[in-house]
Amino acid sequence: MGYRVAVVGATGNVGREMLQTLAERDFPIDDIVALASERSVGKEVSFGEDDVLPVRDLNTFDFTGWDIALSSPGAAVSAKFAPRAGRQGCVVIDNTSQFRMDPDVPLVVPEVNRAAIAGYTQRNIIANPNCSTIQMVVALKPLHDRAHIRRVVVATYQSVSGAGREAMDELFSQTRAVYVNDPIEKHKLTKQIAFNVIPHIDRFMEDGSTKEEWKMMVETKKILDPSIRVHATCVRVPVFVGHAEAVNIEFEEPLEADEARELLRAMPGVVVIDHRADEGYVTPVECAGEDMVYVSRIREDPTVENGLSLWVVSDNLRKGAALNSVQIAEALAEDYLSMPAGATATG
Repeated sequence: MGYRVAVVGATGNVGREMLQTLAERDFPIDDIVALASERSVGKEVSFGEDDVLPVRDLNTFDFTGWDIALSSPGAAVSAKFAPRAGRQGCVVIDNTSQFRMDPDVPLVVPEVNRAAIAGYTQRNIIANPNCSTIQMVVALKPLHDRAHIRRVVVATYQSVSGAGREAMDELFSQTRAVYVNDPIEKHKLTKQIAFNVIPHIDRFMEDGSTKEEWKMMVETKKILDPSIRVHATCVRVPVFVGHAEAVNIEFEEPLEADEARELLRAMPGVVVIDHRADEGYVTPVECAGEDMVYVSRIREDPTVENGLSLWVVSDNLRKGAALNSVQIAEALAEDYLSMPAGATATG
């Protein structure tokens, strides 16, 4: 016997990854339900190798008696259902942007700020950070603990899967159109993505930043340290899965590249592959389907006092979304939720 778990937005990219990740990690489940909008009712989604779940209607679902909901249905949907589920006693781990900056909702990356989960009791909601923020703060954490970060300047190279299945389809169809000389059609993204890069993710704000860049700044402060200054440029690139980041860091104290390399090697969730030779680094293609945050190109920056540069790569659907949500659920269950003795996993 284990927990009763709901997966909300189960037909989307992240929802499917959540189901797969729960099964792969043998999360202790007594009952599981797949939820989505009314138009998805009647569809089926896979859970593990053998199980298929019918999709049920989120709008009419009663969360009473359910323990945990892993949620990725879009911010507007989360705004409506998550407070209702929380009031009905289900702890919602929400992957959307809706609750991340709510002061009553913890924003959690378990390797970085696991203790913050305790704040879930205020609203029965825990927020999963933005995918680009997650991989960056995992890499920053051991370095910040050692030398205290003053400032981060980051440029991201974000795959189209971060914008959903429609953006993935758009990259595929535009790439084909280029080769067969068909017209380039764009629907999801603001400009052609095939054989191009787009320095625009989410909407523009008054100061010229995009919302994605703002998220990286405010979420890093909430998760890691409010004193850290962050400046981001977020770019969509023609890659299907996997985000990469060029991260430049200014510390309060000197930190040599060799020591940083060893600190990162000791950090849970991080793999360092940093050889100053051909293929001595990780790219998005190589991280797709993997759970870790990969760090390469660790080097000192002589243009700023106490500066380092890193190359950080991770699967945005795994650690950037589904895996981090499941890890929060694991920590929540281990630290705060009771489970009947002898509980076993069904995945």
